[in-house]
Amino acid sequence: MLDTMNDTSASDREPSDDASAEAPGSDGTRRSPALIATAIALPVALLVGVVVAAVIVSQSPVNTPVGLGPVPAPEAESESCSQLLDALPEELGDYTRAELADPAPVGAAAWQSDDGEEVVLRCGLDRPDQFDQAAALQVIDDVQWFEVSGAEQGIPASTWFAVDRPVYVALTVPDGSGPTPLQDITAAISATLPQQEIDPAPIR
Repeated sequence: MLDTMNDTSASDREPSDDASAEAPGSDGTRRSPALIATAIALPVALLVGVVVAAVIVSQSPVNTPVGLGPVPAPEAESESCSQLLDALPEELGDYTRAELADPAPVGAAAWQSDDGEEVVLRCGLDRPDQFDQAAALQVIDDVQWFEVSGAEQGIPASTWFAVDRPVYVALTVPDGSGPTPLQDITAAISATLPQQEIDPAPIR
């Protein structure tokens, strides 16, 4: 069950079992979730061009392979990512596991809803640029998450990074998707990846 998320500084390295929150939700103009996942996972310097591309690309048709762009994922072929991908559920609430279009990136998975919205998971990414010792973390069950909102780029979605496991795992969810996708992925992470000390970047 999804606990209440509690904002904590990344410098507070002790996980909390009783913190909780809901996944982000607000209405907005729909753009390609696959491109959103790529945009938020890329370094900030590359965001603008990808966001502009997301504006002009129409939404993928329902039940067609999901196309994902490449992002740096040095640990995507690790044993940790392989174990996690094998444990991913076929459904995340209203979202059903979708096929990835070729060339499919290693360490990635996607789910689609009936109206074509997509939830995208990527495993083995680099540490998020914004994840430093001052970053606020939110805890679901025993997993510590760092949220990168797409609001500043006008993107109606957020990417959540699990930051206390052997590899960084990112889940991009559309606004209004509810807590279930994040809750279900949290359960899969808890079952397959051991918890470890967080490693935020120094404050610049």
